[in-house]
This record gives sequence, structure tokens and C-alpha cells, in this order.
Amino acid sequence: MRTHTSILLCATVALPLAFAAACGSEGKSALSSTSGGGTTTLSGTGGLDIGTTGNGGSGGGLDENTACAKQEATATLKIAPVDIIFVIDNSGSMTESIGGVQKNINESFAKIIEASGIDYRVIMLARHGKHTSNQSICIEAPLSGIAQGGCGTPPQAPVNNPPKFFHYSQEIGSHDGLCQMLRTYTLPDEHNLAPNGWKAWLRPDAFKLVVVVTDDSVSCSLNGTNYTDGSTSLSKADAVAKTFDADLLALDPAQFGTAMKRNYRLYSIVALADKDPKNPATPWPPTDPLIVQKCGSNPNPGLGYQALSILTEGLRFPLCSLNNYNSIFQELAKGVISGAGLSCNFPIPAPPPGEQIDRDTIVVAFTAGDGSGTQNFTQVMSEAECAPGKFFLAADQIQLCKDTCDTVGKDKDGKIKVLFGCIGISN
Repeated sequence: MRTHTSILLCATVALPLAFAAACGSEGKSALSSTSGGGTTTLSGTGGLDIGTTGNGGSGGGLDENTACAKQEATATLKIAPVDIIFVIDNSGSMTESIGGVQKNINESFAKIIEASGIDYRVIMLARHGKHTSNQSICIEAPLSGIAQGGCGTPPQAPVNNPPKFFHYSQEIGSHDGLCQMLRTYTLPDEHNLAPNGWKAWLRPDAFKLVVVVTDDSVSCSLNGTNYTDGSTSLSKADAVAKTFDADLLALDPAQFGTAMKRNYRLYSIVALADKDPKNPATPWPPTDPLIVQKCGSNPNPGLGYQALSILTEGLRFPLCSLNNYNSIFQELAKGVISGAGLSCNFPIPAPPPGEQIDRDTIVVAFTAGDGSGTQNFTQVMSEAECAPGKFFLAADQIQLCKDTCDTVGKDKDGKIKVLFGCIGISN
């Protein structure tokens, strides 16, 4: 019996969406594999014998030029789906703001998101109804199942529009938005549209983007845990953000991720001062500190929500710019689109008959779009060992670590080559 290692795959990725083949095509016999982030197709005669098994064989690593001699492959990466969760304060001081939000979710936000081609879903967490009488919110078509103009005399219950829009009717007070998010996650709503909570509307493969809209601070308790940002205390705001983040991740890591790899981001539309008074729609990025200055006569700049935005790398928008809500929601939509990101996982295809994939030989090489050089991403045993320039294997997927994925996603002209070795058994 003789064992040999042969090259199985060499794929070049043209970011952000498409992988383009970069190998030769001598002696083709096609194989295909579809899984998660895309489709991988490869063809060849079984590859090139490089002598030994293990990390690169006798040559000290898989040689991509030699490997490409008889193999070619194409694959497609997809933009991750996005679940957008609006949490809107229904308190009395929010009447004007809710009107602006209600109008621009349909007129600006929904149209821009729809035109982007992103696979999106909107989940509304706020009391349903006519906003001018009880600070509730009513969403019409094209998002909702309520016809345009139907919110003038809104129906008693919201009308969902699967798979794009779902409304969980729940009153959100001045200070309890974070607690209500956690509390209602698995509880039925008042109209029994979500008998198992709004959790049922989330998609495990979707990135979560939470948008909180409020003019006040965080101050609530749930299950013995207190969430209070102290109104003007930077340290308490940071503590609230860390506590809520840990509790949300523990609530459902399959949906929201882990501290090492969060699957959610929180954007806040709160009563903080404008970043650029000449352009009030300009968001505060997560690299800027907490802003203690508030806008207008609103109660509070929402430091706890701001801290969560910073922690999760989200944006912060000024609530006071009622005349600029159109621009704010346009910027919000752009943030959703740019934040959707790549699904940085590659399906491992089935090997040719009589072959086994030698996972230790996997090589991932990233070439910068400006031609400045190529960086080899190296394999770690698990996500817990992730670091920049690393990847790990999860079931039948190659998964780039978060920092690695961020590097790849930011370089629109970059290319990735992925090479595999096979262990072939012959008599």
C-alpha cells in the first residue's frame, strides 16, 4: 500500500463577493460543493504528488504555482443576511421623534436597504398604534402588511409582512429598552403574533443590528440585575454596556455570538450633541469617546446606549435633528449595508474518490489589492485561539478569524488563494 499527498484545491477570491479561478485547467473532472458561505467548484485529474503528508510535505508548504498546474476552482462568498431590530422609546416626550422615525423608516431606510440587494429583515420592538395620540408607532407598506395610508386609523394589531417585517408590540418606557429586549425575547406579545417571543423571528445565519431610539438614560432591573448608567457617569455607562452585552450573549450565543466574536452591533439614536452642526446627520463613530453633551431640552444623552455602540463598534446619531431624519436614516441604511460584511467561511468540498483531505496542509494566502504583498493566514485549532492572520476549521468550513475577516473585507481588490492537500490511498 502506498500513501501520497496531492493538491486538491487552489481558489482565488475577488472581494467582496466573488472568488475567481486562478489555476490551470488541464485534464478536468469536476467536483462541486455548496455550503454556508457559497459554492466551490473544482476540476482536475487528482492533483500533483508532493511526496508526503502533513504541513506542506517535504517542500515545507504547499506551492501554489505548482499546485495550480492541474487544478482550478471557483467559489462565491455571500454578504451575510442582516436582522435589524428597532427598539423605540414610547414615552411621552418622544411624540415628535417617533413621527420622524415612522415616516423615514419607510421613505428612506426601507427603500435604500431594499435597493442594496441585502437579505434583510426588520423586527420592530415598540408599542403599536397611532403615535400622535399615545406615542406608539405604526409601520405601513412597503415594510408592513398595513397598506400605505392605513396608519391614519391603524388596526388594533400590527400586520406582519414575512419575511421582511415583524412587529412585536410592547411598550418601551423612558429607561427600560435594554430590559425589555431581554425580557420579551421568549415571551408572547400582547397580540400573540409571537407566542414564543421575538426570538422566533431571528435567523441564526444573520448578523444582528440593534437600533435603539430614545431621549433618555438606562435605568431598569431584570432578574436581579440592575442596568443603570448614572445619567452622567462614564464609568457606570461602561459598566452597563459590559453587563448587558454579557447577558445578551449568554441569552442566545447562537444568535448574538460570543465576546470573542459578537454577531450583533448596536446603533443608538439618542439625545447627544451633533458631531457636525453643519451636517447634523453625521454619525459619531465608535472610535470617538462618550459624548456627555446633550442636544436640545431632552433629558439625557443616553450614555449607556452610547457605550454599547462603542463596545459593539456601532454608530451614534443625534435624536434632535428632526428636520434631518431623512438624512439620518439614509446614513443609518448605509451603515447597515457596509456593516453587513462578508460571511468569511469557505466550504471544504468533498474529496475525489479514494482521497481524504489532509486538513493540516490547508494554506490561505491573502494578496493585498494594491500589490504590496501576500500574507499567509495560518491555522489555529479553534476559535478560542483566534488572532489576526489566523483561521480555524469548523465542521466542513474554513472560517477566517474575526480580525482576519475584517482585513479581507476592507480590501475590495484583494485576493485569496486557498490550497488543500489530499491523502490518497492506492495499492
